Amino acid sequence: MRPLLRRVGLLVAVAATLLTFTAAPAPPARAAEVPLSQGKNVTASGVEGPFAPAAAVDGDTGTRWSSAFTDSQWIQIDLGTSAAIGRITLDWETAYAKSFRIQVSDDATTWRDLYETTSGTGGVQNLTVSGTGRHVRMAATERATAYGYSLWEFQVYGTGGGTGGDTLLSYGRPGAASSSQSDQNCWECTPARAFDRDPASRWATSSTTGWTDPAWISVDLGATARINRIVLQWDPAYAKSFQIQVSPNGTDWTPIYSTTTGTGLKQTLTVSGTGRHVRMYGTERATAYGYSLWEFQVYGTGGAPIPAPPLPPDPANPPRLVWSDEFDGAAGARPDPAKWRADPGTGQNAELQYYTDHDNAALDGAGHLVMEARKQATLGKGCPPDPLTGSTTCQYTSARMNTGATFQFTYGRVEARVKVPKGNGLWPAFWMFWMMGADFLSGRPWPYNGEIDIMEVLGKDVKTSYSTVHAPAYNGAGGIGAPYRLPQDADFSDDFHVWAADWTSKGIVYSLDGRTVLTLDKEQVEQTRGPWIFDHPHYMILNLAVGGDWPGPTDATTPFPAKMLVDYVRVYQ
Repeated sequence: MRPLLRRVGLLVAVAATLLTFTAAPAPPARAAEVPLSQGKNVTASGVEGPFAPAAAVDGDTGTRWSSAFTDSQWIQIDLGTSAAIGRITLDWETAYAKSFRIQVSDDATTWRDLYETTSGTGGVQNLTVSGTGRHVRMAATERATAYGYSLWEFQVYGTGGGTGGDTLLSYGRPGAASSSQSDQNCWECTPARAFDRDPASRWATSSTTGWTDPAWISVDLGATARINRIVLQWDPAYAKSFQIQVSPNGTDWTPIYSTTTGTGLKQTLTVSGTGRHVRMYGTERATAYGYSLWEFQVYGTGGAPIPAPPLPPDPANPPRLVWSDEFDGAAGARPDPAKWRADPGTGQNAELQYYTDHDNAALDGAGHLVMEARKQATLGKGCPPDPLTGSTTCQYTSARMNTGATFQFTYGRVEARVKVPKGNGLWPAFWMFWMMGADFLSGRPWPYNGEIDIMEVLGKDVKTSYSTVHAPAYNGAGGIGAPYRLPQDADFSDDFHVWAADWTSKGIVYSLDGRTVLTLDKEQVEQTRGPWIFDHPHYMILNLAVGGDWPGPTDATTPFPAKMLVDYVRVYQ
């Protein structure tokens, strides 16, 4: 069954990102290179005030390490295991080193020089080096200013290295909280939801007693652990001021991180502390609501970690064909039941059609699936009032089918070659080729399962197509996506076009006829909009709708029967 409240206002939400198909294609998404040093254990000869060494390896160019105001200072990183070092990036604050060395060591005692200069320039220095070791050090001997040395980032690149004590310790461990919410707005939002590595479930303070300061959530790691990293994925109800605290017994707490300028969304915190229990202790809310976390992840060494289920592998390079339907059967044959199941019933979103049990879907004998919308009353089935007759009996029939019972998958290249119909009130691509989280079938409500719309076209504007994703933190009119248009002398009903999505653990790249039209980067979405929930099995749906909130009503000019033709659907992994 299709979820409600989907698309009202979408045009307003995405108009600012309108793309033109004739423009030069955007490059495919590429994940940023992560340095071997990020999040690793780091020490220094000295520290000025709150500017700790860990700030130089946290991946945040807004935080920094600063030394004492003397020469002969150093900062060193433990990569966890030996690595082949090929490049160093130093992002200096104004207080930089005029003379310094880059050194490596196997034991943090005996050091070998990889690079040396007496004419350091400050700013961002990218140094090509060559050497092998577990520990990497910047050893400075002459300041360029009267202050000390200060680095926004100290990044080490190469191959090898280890986790550096970066094991997920909190998965599945028992949690506790000052309060929790369980009502129609957040059902069973218990502490355990923050430690389940499910970005679509969350903990929230009680809506009746928990919208106060302070409030907290904690996790019992099962044994004493050394904590080096915390990841918080906040709901919009986030903490402006909070501490990360550790405790040996769940009673006596010691702060290892504190802020009064919490940003919400995704925060990755480099910390250093020891304890069995770890707590987020919020002291000032950023909103009038309480506190809520989609995920609270604790990384380090020790504890009693429960291994988290492995994430699915990315597609091969190049990917191979794993599923397809070329629709090559005889004219009049129904869709292959080993691949597609009909999804009969009424629609949602004020749609006017009744979906039949494959009566409106058949092969044409020329290699196409034909999905047909007809002006055909279905007695005994209620729909919103028909704009032409006023009848609340469904006045139209159409087709909807899916692979939920036959084929589900995670990641891959998904593509379909489709010709859409034209006409007011037709919704040929609303669900025509999109994917819904497979757990929707087992009762998890939309949008918590995640939805990936590969293509939607409105019959009243067949020059524009839309690609969108929906999740708990961004859905309906707030979904993340964009429209793209064909040149002035063409529209999508003129001929077949190929819509595709390349879906990996890093994000989704949408393309039309081989040209990239939209790139969604997972990390960027998490940092700016909310949790990315598209790392689990999905299934495909083909659909042709009539009427509804977004396309508007049919009228006397709408052609019936209206036909959507599908040449093929293919999945590569």
